[in-house]
Amino acid sequence: RARQRGAAAIDHVAFNVVLYGRPARWAMTERGRGALLRAPSSLTIGPSRLTFDRDGLMAEFDEVAVPLPRRLRGSIAVTPCVTTDAHFALDAAGRHHWHPLWPSARVSVTLREPELRWQGHAYVDHNHGTEPLEDAFAQWHWSRSIGGRDVRVLYDVTRVDGSTKCLVLTFDEHGVADSQPPPPSRDLGPTRLWRIPRATRCNGDIRVVRTLEDTPFYARSVIAGEDAGEHRAHVHESLSLARFRRPLVRAMLPFRMPRRR
Repeated sequence: RARQRGAAAIDHVAFNVVLYGRPARWAMTERGRGALLRAPSSLTIGPSRLTFDRDGLMAEFDEVAVPLPRRLRGSIAVTPCVTTDAHFALDAAGRHHWHPLWPSARVSVTLREPELRWQGHAYVDHNHGTEPLEDAFAQWHWSRSIGGRDVRVLYDVTRVDGSTKCLVLTFDEHGVADSQPPPPSRDLGPTRLWRIPRATRCNGDIRVVRTLEDTPFYARSVIAGEDAGEHRAHVHESLSLARFRRPLVRAMLPFRMPRRR
């Protein structure tokens, strides 16, 4: 509705942070431009802040989860292991771009509410565009996996005009991207609750290990299987922008994304 009134995107900003497992938390509060502070090396949205320097990316956040109002407070430090300057246009008109900044990184998570701490693998990318996503795309499937000394990223998009683009990229330890022909498509089956279609591309058998997000237009999953004789585990997402266009789906957004001015 704000878009129809001509509102600027800067009046609709949010910091999204999610904790899976037990305990679980999901927070994404929308705020106006008064809550936004931007600088060359930092971004502040309400009580949460991102800072960037030569050592990596630091996120410090203090958010309130929904639907149960519980605190989600802590910090995330991300240190790059592999960096790349490669970037790609996802649509034919060049209005939407994707940059896999750090295909491989290390993450250190320290939460104060709830009290948890761990370290592990990480990935950092960046999408930007000059029009709403649903004006260009009907759906996409994305995944990222680590195997041996390389990182593989798949981006498989279907545009609103029915055309497709599939990027299959393997990054070596120096950040050099090797583009490969798309393997055969594999159906992963829809999500249980909202029946979001899920698919990927690989040369072997693959299955869903765990569904992390099952929403009316978006699914995030862990998938694993054999690809060219190598076992790989992937973080996978499916986005249905055809679903997102539906008025009923949009009417649900405030329940997951409340607004504070």
